Amino acid sequence: DYGFQGVVFDPFGASACLFLSGFLFVRLMRRAKYLTVVDFFERRYNKLTVVLSVIAEMLTYFSWTAAQIVAGGAIAQGIFGLDPVWGCVIVITIVAGYTMMGGMMADTLLDFFQMFLTAIGISLVFIFMLKAVGGFPGLIEGAGSTYVSQPFKLLPTKGEGYLGYTGPTGWMYWIAAWMSIGLGSVATQDLMQRSMAARNQATSVYGSYFAGVLYLFFGIMSPLVGIMAYQLNPGMEDTSYLLVHAAMGHMPAILTAIFIAALVSALMSTSDSSLLAGASAVTENLIPLLTGKKLEGKKALWATRIMVLVNAALGLSIALWAHTIYELSVVAWTLLLVGLFTPFSFGMYWKKANSSGANAAFIGGFAVWITAAIFFFKTGLGGQSTALVCGYAGEGAFSEPWWCAFWDAVYVASFVAFISAIILMVVVSLATQKKDPAKQLVDYYGEPINMSPKLHLGILPIRNAFRKITEEEKENT
Repeated sequence: DYGFQGVVFDPFGASACLFLSGFLFVRLMRRAKYLTVVDFFERRYNKLTVVLSVIAEMLTYFSWTAAQIVAGGAIAQGIFGLDPVWGCVIVITIVAGYTMMGGMMADTLLDFFQMFLTAIGISLVFIFMLKAVGGFPGLIEGAGSTYVSQPFKLLPTKGEGYLGYTGPTGWMYWIAAWMSIGLGSVATQDLMQRSMAARNQATSVYGSYFAGVLYLFFGIMSPLVGIMAYQLNPGMEDTSYLLVHAAMGHMPAILTAIFIAALVSALMSTSDSSLLAGASAVTENLIPLLTGKKLEGKKALWATRIMVLVNAALGLSIALWAHTIYELSVVAWTLLLVGLFTPFSFGMYWKKANSSGANAAFIGGFAVWITAAIFFFKTGLGGQSTALVCGYAGEGAFSEPWWCAFWDAVYVASFVAFISAIILMVVVSLATQKKDPAKQLVDYYGEPINMSPKLHLGILPIRNAFRKITEEEKENT
């Protein structure tokens, strides 16, 4: 509908997140030997911060899981004609089942294989669609989209703005689109799991860089397929199953089957990561905090399995209520942008960051987010409310124009909330230094971390990612 503007969140923002994480956070997290992101908050701030961080992580993974469930239901409907509700139920049952049995090993193995399937699948669709429009010259000359005249442009355009919003609102929306996943996805458990699973620091760092390149390379193919589909069928109304229909309409049956397998594998890979990450935050951090006792052995295993099931059930409930894929995916990371990124990044790099500042940033950020979202929905800057732009005229909650206005207000407001969180973090931390001294950044075992830039920035020689792992690295992994 909006060309490249419509996918600034993902893949452009997501790729930026991988580069940023590799450069600023991956080495530091590995050296700290944290098992979960919440481990950082537990050692850097107080108990309230830990509880708030777990709540934010859980809400994020509920939304993220829900998005994958909706996607699974859409695939089942598009291919087999199943009712979307039953498709959602079947998908989450399968994913929750093998995640409970296989844990991180199942997650890692599926990630490894689905990466190749997804790359092959989307490449095949792209190649066949490119052939259908007459190659790259045909793609460039005939490019168009429903709402913008320049589908390859990322910046807001004169007269059209960004996603229908002009002036300051359009620019705030555009910046929020980059930040939502670009910054919000930094403080996530699944990114932590993959960083810690690498063989050494260099592998983690360059794995993030390489993943960022690959994610952008293959991720950009999807919007290009959308642009080509619009060229071939400008009057299309339902774009929910665009990739599936593009494959079925332009590829041989056997290649279509490969693409469908790629979609399903990518869906399952993302879903199991989400289920496991949310469960880990509860069993590793929240339960020990509330009970004063860390779970060990079989108790920890069964608690994690139960939480996987709980996450699946709640994710399914959200999926059946919201029934939207892209918006649920993006809002999941926007939750962390507003609530966790500021305490996380400042706690890593600012010695004066304390618990009072972190809690003020978290609570204040969410309060401003909700307030600003209501403002942008109803009034907006210069009268440009999201309700007006989306054509909502009081048809009732949950109508299509209402959802459009709701999601847009949520995203635009996240920019204001993020700035507010930074201000609160700095002001409150400085004002409460005497009564709430900042804690030193320590590793999982309570040992101080050397903050020399040479030891935590992602500037290692690339050869270190391929050399034989040392005995010291084995001990510290």
